[in-house]
Parts: sequence; structure tokens; C-alpha cells
Amino acid sequence: MHNNKWLVPIIIVTLLAAIIFPLVYNGYSSIKRGEAEFARQDFAGAADSFSRAARFLPWRADLWEQAGIAAGNAGDTSRAIIFLKRAPQLSEQGWLVLAYSHYTSNDIPSALNAYQQGLRSFDSPSLYAGLAYIYRQQKNWLAEMDALKNQVRLDAGDVYAHYRVGLLLSFLEPEQALSELMLASSLDPQTDSAVQTLRSALNIAAAQPDPSAQFVTIGRALGLVQEWDLSIAAFEKAIELNAENAEAWAWLGEAKQQTGDALSASKGQDGSVELDRALTLDHTSVTVRALRGLYWNRQQKYSQMLAEYLLAAEYEPINPAWQAEIGNAYFKRGDISAALTAYQQATNIAPTDSTYWRLLAVFCADNNVHVEDIGLPAAQKAVELAPDDPFALDALGWSFLASGRYANAAQILLDVTKRFPDHLAAHIHLAMTYLAQDDRTAAFNELIYVRDADGNGADGLFASQLLEKYFP
Repeated sequence: MHNNKWLVPIIIVTLLAAIIFPLVYNGYSSIKRGEAEFARQDFAGAADSFSRAARFLPWRADLWEQAGIAAGNAGDTSRAIIFLKRAPQLSEQGWLVLAYSHYTSNDIPSALNAYQQGLRSFDSPSLYAGLAYIYRQQKNWLAEMDALKNQVRLDAGDVYAHYRVGLLLSFLEPEQALSELMLASSLDPQTDSAVQTLRSALNIAAAQPDPSAQFVTIGRALGLVQEWDLSIAAFEKAIELNAENAEAWAWLGEAKQQTGDALSASKGQDGSVELDRALTLDHTSVTVRALRGLYWNRQQKYSQMLAEYLLAAEYEPINPAWQAEIGNAYFKRGDISAALTAYQQATNIAPTDSTYWRLLAVFCADNNVHVEDIGLPAAQKAVELAPDDPFALDALGWSFLASGRYANAAQILLDVTKRFPDHLAAHIHLAMTYLAQDDRTAAFNELIYVRDADGNGADGLFASQLLEKYFP
């Protein structure tokens, strides 16, 4: 009887052990497998293994998170979200993966919520960076700046965060912008060029008595550093301060073109409304005319483009830039003779400016017109005025090539490519010279250099076209 008393408990324990032990064993085996798969970057396999382990070992609160992180690394955002939401709690990394998975699934509200929830538990620069990025997409500049300020509070060495704060302050609180921009420049000299552009604009703006004009100056600088979304905000602020500021309207139109797409254009959001408004306010402004000319150029309506630049030249007859633009407009209309006359007029207005001699030379070489009597002398004049300018030197080499003087072209262009290896147009012209001399190997090497250096850029694509043509 005494022995029978313990028989049933023993049987129950034995049965439970028989059931539970395999589950536990399989669970920990799955964990080991998942860790190994994760280490060798088999993230999909790791996600499967960790999720299996989580089912076998429900008391392991971390396994669903590990499965979710692995799925996120595998690019399987839907499973990542499912797994991470099953986790009773998340680490900083878990919140980051959950937020990013929502973002890549185009569920922006959930991504924003994930970053915000994560920040309730973790005072993390990475979470603030993600939050700032979402606000940037939403063009919520004040919220973005707040997130970025928290990011640099935690990570004072983050160059881009400092730089971005400086950009935002440029139009939100201009008097505070310079310190952040200079700090970014000191941390990373690669930002210095953009910082100096903005610094100059901020100093000019500070000296302008008209607040509306100040923000036009700042907006133009933001455009120069390719921050067109922010430039729109600056131009809109200029218009808020003075709705009659024609240049602010014109620049707003330009900025909208820079940030627009086919859909926005079809909805009348391509900047044309703003440019028309600018013209109504001041039809004699050369800035308005110039920006309208750019608009018509993009629309491939070259007669309208020409009309704008002809009026600009009428209002400002001693500015050679308008004659160069007139020449370009005539060329696009197919009037080579009128274009040549306009480029020559630009050199007459500014005989000591190498730029316009170079443009004249390039026009002649590109179109194979008057190369010997006009183009080549123009290129030589450009080099005389700017002997160390790679653009002028390239124009001279190109002119020699167009005139059939291959040895002279090769000598000039080889020197340019050695002195200015990043001037890719010279490499292309040198390749064309080598082809004319039947040196296919040298030509091939130059074209490969440009293609590899510029990828999908204009020079890279042109080099690829030449490679397909001459080296199929």
C-alpha cells in the first residue's frame, strides 16, 4: 500500500518528463541552430529557428524578438513585424527593427509610433535618428529638429545630425544656424564646401534690411547645396513676410520644379503657378525672366525660353550671361547661325572673361562650325585668360580634335587628365582622340575609367554609349 501511494505521482512526473523533455531539447537545439545561422548571415533560417524555439520555450521572452530581428535582417518585414509584436518586451534593437520594418512596409504612422514607444524605454541616439528621418519625410521641420537635438545630446560626434540641425536653423532660427554648421565642418571637412556656401548666405542675409529678402538669400543657398525641400520652406517664409516679393515667388517656382515629379506636374504643382505670379508682380525682373527661361527649357518649349532671355538681355544689356543663354536657346531651336552670333556677342560684352570664350569654342567644336577661324582662336583666348582652368584647357583640346589636329589634341588632353583626373569630359575627349588615331586600347581604358568613376552620371552614361558603339 505504501508503495502504491507514490505510484500515480511517479507516473505523472514520468509522463510529463517524456512530453516536456523533447520540447525543451528541441527548443534549445533550435536556439543553437538559430545562433549559428545568424552568425553566418542566414537570417531567414535564423528567423525560422528562433521562432520555432519560441514555441517550444514560451518562458524565454527574448526569442520572439530574436526571430523578429533575424527576419528584419532577411528583409522579410511582414514576419519581422509579426514576431516582434509577439515579444513581451523589446530591446533598443528590437524597436529599431520594428520601426524600420513598418517604414519599409509603407506604414509610416506605425513606424513613427514604434520609434516613440522605443524612446519611452531607451534614450537612444539611433531611435532619435530614425524619428528625425520620419519627420523629415513628413516635412515636419520643427519636430525633426527637436529629434536631432536629442540625437546630438546623446552623440555629440554625429556630423550629419549637427549639419542637419544647422540646415533647419538656417530658415527657422538663422541667428543660431552658424554655430551648428561650423561644428559640423570642424568634425568633418567634407561638409566644409556646403557649410561655407551657407555661411556666406547667412552673413549676407544678416546684412539685408528686408526680412523677406533675407529668406530668399537663405533659400537660394539651401538650393545650391541641394536641399530644395528646405529651400521651399525658406521661400514660403519670405512670401509670408512679403507677398509682393516677386523673386521669392520665382524662386519658389524653381524649387518646386527641383523637387517635383510627373504626378505633381500633372496637378499643376510644377512651379508654373508661382512663376506666373512672379511675372505679374514684376515683369522687368531679370531673376524672374531667368527662372522662367529655365522652366521653359525643361518643358522643351524653346521659343518661350528664347523670349524670356531676350527680355532679360533687354533689361540688362551689359550682362554676357543673357547672350550665352540666348545662344543656347537658338541652338535648341536649330538656328546655328543665330546661336553663334549670340555666343560671339557674349565675348564682345565680356572680352576678359574666359568663360564666354570657352562657351564659344565648345559651341563651334560641338557643332563643327567655324572651328578654325572662330572656335580654335576662342579656345586659345580662354586658356590665355585662365591658363589653369581645366574647362578652358579641355575646350582647347576638344577644339584641336574637331579641327583634325590629333597630336595637338592628345598633348593638351593628356596633360589635363593628369593634372585634373576628376575632369571626366577631358578623359572622354582624349578617348575620342585616341579613336581618331586608331589607338583602341588607350581609348578603351579612358572610357572604362569614366564609366567606373561616374556610373549613372552624364559622363558615365556617355562613356558607356561610346563603349557599346566602338567596343561591342
